[in-house]
Amino acid sequence: MQNHRTPTLLESLIPIVLLIFLLSLNVMLFDDTLEGSNQIALMIAAAVAAVTGSRLGYSWQEIRKKMVETIDSAMPSIIILLLIGALSGTWLLSGVIPTLISYGLDILHPKIFLFAAVLISMLVSLATGSSWSTIATIGVALLGIGSAMGIDKPVVAGAIISGAYFGDKISPLSDTTNLASAVAGTGLFTHIRYMLYTTVPSITLTLILFLIIGFTYDFSPVENDIQSVQSAISEVFNISPWLLLVPAFLIWVIIKKMPPIPAMTVGITLGLIFAILFQPDIIYSLSEGSNNYFKASYIAGMKSVYGNISIPSDNPAIKDLFTSGGMAGMLPTIWLILSAMIFGGVMQATGMLQRITRALLSIAKSDASLITSTAFSSIFFNFTASDQYISIVVPGEMFREAYKKQGLKPEVLSRTLEDAGTVTSVLIPWNTGGATQARVLGVDTVNYLPYAFFNLISPLMTILFAYFNIKIRRYKQQKKHPAN
Repeated sequence: MQNHRTPTLLESLIPIVLLIFLLSLNVMLFDDTLEGSNQIALMIAAAVAAVTGSRLGYSWQEIRKKMVETIDSAMPSIIILLLIGALSGTWLLSGVIPTLISYGLDILHPKIFLFAAVLISMLVSLATGSSWSTIATIGVALLGIGSAMGIDKPVVAGAIISGAYFGDKISPLSDTTNLASAVAGTGLFTHIRYMLYTTVPSITLTLILFLIIGFTYDFSPVENDIQSVQSAISEVFNISPWLLLVPAFLIWVIIKKMPPIPAMTVGITLGLIFAILFQPDIIYSLSEGSNNYFKASYIAGMKSVYGNISIPSDNPAIKDLFTSGGMAGMLPTIWLILSAMIFGGVMQATGMLQRITRALLSIAKSDASLITSTAFSSIFFNFTASDQYISIVVPGEMFREAYKKQGLKPEVLSRTLEDAGTVTSVLIPWNTGGATQARVLGVDTVNYLPYAFFNLISPLMTILFAYFNIKIRRYKQQKKHPAN
């Protein structure tokens, strides 16, 4: 059996420091870092980590095995990402997204739109348990409504993401909610109830901030803009309340616990069917001159699933709002995810991630420092391993015994994992969460990050509660209150 030397903290930090340097350089030198520069930075950092690993006694076969395992763990996300691209295209072709935007412009007042966008995203994600599904469906429509109102896209994206990740964190249907409670060893509903102590203040502050932005935003030309957008939509699309059946049915099947991949496939199929029924003019316009409706439907439908489509219109607002890249538009994001998984796999295989986490654990002497170290570890794993599941599982396993020794109940650990792990994945451009939502919404992660208030506040809230000793459950309290 091959002997492995434990990496020093300095050796473990070298690939991380190099990655940060390269990513910072990319931001300064490239307009769109998602097109390839960030992917190459991750691969260079992975190569440096692999060379360091070989000096530690790890064979290439061991490193490669872990790389393959981490890539395999990301495959469901990659498949869902492709399906989201197809869903976006078919819902555009069918007129579902234009219908949601048109009706939304009638219902939502500009000043309360951001507040309402958070609430709507909260309710949908709470019902479905999925931030990704919420953002890819209702989120895309809300982004179109906000853009038509003249609100900057990063601000709207921040509101959508804040609401979507609230539901992802709290819903009993959410995979991360179930995962965090299982890893920490506490009951699901005990975990959810305990999370409310930090989550309710975080989402309340978020809603207040978006209300303030809404009432101070300059909407002077918005009424004319809204009317022109609605007129342009109605000129191009057949708008009908029947089209609302498509998102309603998709939300229903997700609530009924249909797995995400089959549910997305149902949404894509319905989008194609409703496109054929309601949008013959658009189908003909995208069919390369075919006069046969069956042939035209096949060509337009196929394009909407796999590639770039842009609905023809003389109105520039429509051109900006109604374009889709389909599955092909998701390929740079998939490349980024694969590169991030390679880097994370090498760092795990060589023990460097674990070494950095142990360094954090060694300084955790008090309750507050232990909780803070856990939060930073989850964020660190989101940053390096690029996957929110790893940011929950690995710190959860590594800190569980420390929480027991400290006399802290397991729900303290599970809440910290969610407050810092689940919600921060979307704030990191090369993480599966950040890369996906940036591509789906068409807004770079660094641009929407300052407005994803809920995701920024949540880890700070859990640390604040720890240092002020607010609602920190200990085993000695269990003896006094058996019901807890």
